[in-house]
Amino acid sequence: MVSEESRILRRKIIALTLSFSLLPLLCLGASIYYQYRQAYKENVIESIRSRVQNRSSHLQTFLDERIAQLTNIAQTHPLDSLRDEGYLNVIFQALLSNSDTFVDLGIIDRDGSHLAYVGPYATKLKTANYQQEKWFHETMLAGVFVSDVMLGFREVPHIFIAIRRIEGEKTWILRATINSEIIERIVQRGQIGKNGDAFVINRDNVLQTTPRFAGKLLQRPAAPDFSSNRSTDVEEVRYDGTAMLFATSTLTCPKWTLVVREDLQENLMPLLHARNLEFAIMAAGIMVIICGTVLAARSITNALALMEREKARREDLAVQSSKMAALGKMAAGIAHEINNPLQVIRELLGLMKDYLGDGAPSEEDLQRFGENIRKVERQVERCKDITHRMLRFGKRLEPQREHCDLNSVLSETIGFLAEEAGQRDIDIQTRYGEDLPRITIDATNLQQALLNIVDNAIDAIDRSGQIRVETGWEEGKGRVFIRIADTGCGIPAELLSKIFDPFYTTKDPKQGIGLGLSVTYRIIEQLNGTISVESEQGRGTTFTISLPC
Repeated sequence: MVSEESRILRRKIIALTLSFSLLPLLCLGASIYYQYRQAYKENVIESIRSRVQNRSSHLQTFLDERIAQLTNIAQTHPLDSLRDEGYLNVIFQALLSNSDTFVDLGIIDRDGSHLAYVGPYATKLKTANYQQEKWFHETMLAGVFVSDVMLGFREVPHIFIAIRRIEGEKTWILRATINSEIIERIVQRGQIGKNGDAFVINRDNVLQTTPRFAGKLLQRPAAPDFSSNRSTDVEEVRYDGTAMLFATSTLTCPKWTLVVREDLQENLMPLLHARNLEFAIMAAGIMVIICGTVLAARSITNALALMEREKARREDLAVQSSKMAALGKMAAGIAHEINNPLQVIRELLGLMKDYLGDGAPSEEDLQRFGENIRKVERQVERCKDITHRMLRFGKRLEPQREHCDLNSVLSETIGFLAEEAGQRDIDIQTRYGEDLPRITIDATNLQQALLNIVDNAIDAIDRSGQIRVETGWEEGKGRVFIRIADTGCGIPAELLSKIFDPFYTTKDPKQGIGLGLSVTYRIIEQLNGTISVESEQGRGTTFTISLPC
């Protein structure tokens, strides 16, 4: 049978799902579109990253090859030969026969003056002295120098490579100007799309090549400053109101940064087709949601109801099992309690028999006889109370809230196990708080919880020990507490977090199955109380229960 709570839950699920039937599909559609967009965007990013790395590598290889060519010339030809402009021109023509990479060649002595020059700028350069130029000193120190784009003495933007050669006591420099158009072509191959651009900047964020849109040579680019970048990187930047991808890669010699720019929206145009397909899928999904909502809600609530019933049944069985185990523990004490009034009854009946005797009883004997009958009745009532307590505890009853005196409930509970404690030489000491308010609880369930704790304390002590039971009032909290402490073996610190788990026990399997404290925890929780434990191995354990008034 489906509970009222399950029916309410079912109605809520159906109403909310049907009212917002489009919301899940919109979320799903947005998620799919976002994921697809992210995947496609990552693919675009990887593409531009690969392209900037490829262009950067190509440019670096081009410059490294030129450095190698010039180094080979400087190392294989002596200064006496190279200072002859005819000889130097033969070498220059040999270089031009293979490619149009070089614009001119020059030999510069250690004082910064040209010893020989071949190229189109002889008039301006042959009398030039470079001793005060920064590149001249860097070449003399490092041995190899690749310049930024500069105007120099020729007053034309150019790039050159300088190689230092130490030949005995002679130090000189082979200097060659590079055809910058080749560098421009290498960089421009990185431009893709209608709004794509590619350019090179130096460490001062000055353009070393001519960009498509970002500005002019030897000026700062109309783009973010990437001159401080030292590795290959891709950034999404909103520039001039448009989302742009900027990919950068650094060259080592010279210290340049290659920048490739692409329009992000231009690259994401294919997503429009995927979005249209998504709308069609969403329209079909609306019908599926409407048809499936009722079936899903019914299935869920039925399953939850079944689980709740099964959980309640198992918990009830666990409590009852724990009660039966406790009754077995209490048997000796209950037998002893019943035996005492029976002995008194037996003695009283013997006296009554003596009063009757063989003759007529005197008036005094009749008075004593009546008094003994009342005593017998009191002892029978005592036996009745004991058996009723045991039967009431063992019955499987529905939870029943009642106003109870906490100290009385505790005294009655301890009485169940007093005999067993006495047989093991265990002293149960009690210190009950005075004037405690009566509390509204299920007394039978509380007794069950307290019995489990005291029983565990007896098992933990085994022989010769002490159990201290204390009640009191928690000032300012409106709650009462019960504290049960023993001098038993204690619980290892690493096991304290597990003791309330079902079927977890530190006892021998023959002594218990680990349900006592689990049932206790559930009972205290049902009473809106809390239970905590403190223990030190070898020194005992203390359980503290807090209950609302």
